Amino acid sequence: MYRPFSLFVSLRYLRVQRRNRFVSVISLISILGITIGVAALITVLSVMNGFDHELRKRIVGMTAEVNVSGFGGSLKHWHQLARVAQGVPGVTGMAPVVTGQAMLAADGNLSGARIEGIDPVREAHVLDLASKLVAGRLVSLSGPGWDIILGRDLAYSLGVTVGNHVVLMVPEGLVTPAGLVPRVRRFRVSGIFDSGDYAFDSGLAFIGLGKAQRLFGLGKQVSALELHLDHMLAAPEVARTLVNRLHGNDYVSDWISQNRSLFQAIATEKRVMFFILLLIVAVAAFNIISTLVMVVNDKAADIAILRTLGASPGTILRIFILQGAVIGIVGTLVGLGLGILLAQNVQPVMEFIREMFHVNLFPTKVYFINRLPSRLEGRQVIDITLIAFGLTVCSTLYPAWRASRVLPVEVLRHE
Repeated sequence: MYRPFSLFVSLRYLRVQRRNRFVSVISLISILGITIGVAALITVLSVMNGFDHELRKRIVGMTAEVNVSGFGGSLKHWHQLARVAQGVPGVTGMAPVVTGQAMLAADGNLSGARIEGIDPVREAHVLDLASKLVAGRLVSLSGPGWDIILGRDLAYSLGVTVGNHVVLMVPEGLVTPAGLVPRVRRFRVSGIFDSGDYAFDSGLAFIGLGKAQRLFGLGKQVSALELHLDHMLAAPEVARTLVNRLHGNDYVSDWISQNRSLFQAIATEKRVMFFILLLIVAVAAFNIISTLVMVVNDKAADIAILRTLGASPGTILRIFILQGAVIGIVGTLVGLGLGILLAQNVQPVMEFIREMFHVNLFPTKVYFINRLPSRLEGRQVIDITLIAFGLTVCSTLYPAWRASRVLPVEVLRHE
């Protein structure tokens, strides 16, 4: 009457009955454990994927994919180098830059910063700085005045805004009869940018290319040539091509090698976190073993009767494997749905926690970003689902095998 027979019996054993409610409660706990484990895995790994992706995007948004600099700290032949780089496949833009360290002062506040001298017109082909400005305009650096654009947190630490003035001091000073005197220049703050990355917003400032050359005493030379690529992940290959074409006369680096240790740390943390959270699923899956063992002991008489009515050991085996598989499927699917829901709404959840408990779990000074990103990856979700279901099925094998070995004569003798 009921087909398939094994599935019908396994589902019947899962129902809450008056005499075996404890077993049903244990089954519910197993389902909840798998649900929580799968949801936690999907949510945490999605957040880490989003953090990795956001960090890569913001690093590339504020630094060039490939950077060519001279071994002596300056490039004398950067025009010739630009022609060589232009012939490399994948290079879509380039711009000269002057970089150096300086001290900024305003109203008694001091802060060190990395100064980048740029040509706003050329730099637009490499970095999209204009879109990150929250005040002022990038073209102000092309004017005759001594203008500077500060990061948001740097401006906050100095206590300045657009229209205020800061004093910039370069450690490479001038030799005078009175001794070594640092180069000092007064700049007007003409803009403030917000990249969303605390490392850049708190320690980076832009000035005009010509002004930077004068301040750092480079004349017509530049510190480096920045290259923009059509595909950012092609940076190592383009860098190798440039090294071969330049015959090792200049130093070539790419954004991946510059941040290799950071991304390796993130990848290692993702792997460790995956195995730690997988233990939650494993504990819940192995909890199914105790559930099915109790069911087998409770249903020993039923198994004996089924065997006397003609049920084979294989049928009994399938009954209990299906019972555990149903627990695994329900827990995995509910956890899958809950995990996807949380991963897609992780930012509102974090804002609710922050408002409710008045605590900031992800300060920008530590995590470099001002929001909690999330990025679902389909392959990762599929792997988590398959692993969770596989663990639940494996945990049913021993109890199901034990049920199939029940001898009807031994059981019915004591009934």
